[in-house]
Amino acid sequence: MNHTDFWTLGVIVGMGVITMVTRSFFFISNKPWSLPRWAQRGLQYAPVAALCGVIVPEIVMTQGQLLSTWQDARLFATAAGVTYFYWRKGGGQAVLGTIITGMAVYLPLHIGLGW
Repeated sequence: MNHTDFWTLGVIVGMGVITMVTRSFFFISNKPWSLPRWAQRGLQYAPVAALCGVIVPEIVMTQGQLLSTWQDARLFATAAGVTYFYWRKGGGQAVLGTIITGMAVYLPLHIGLGW
């Protein structure tokens, strides 16, 4: 093995140790952990915020630029999906229907019209 191989192996092992320690940090202590009330309340919004951070740019941007035309299938599919979701008043069954509705609008516009 040459110097680069040892360096690469050291980095991999080091990253593994860091990952293991940070993920098991809460199990190492004998005391029970509890978050402050403000942190618990803030974590309730984390999934929605993360989802918006991933989904919204995918809808309104292409190639790192904001959409320059309204003729984009993603906009119409999003509008149809959101409308369906609110029409069904949310819930577990509405999620699958939202996806199906959005795709039913998206595919014909994207494939058929080339949007």
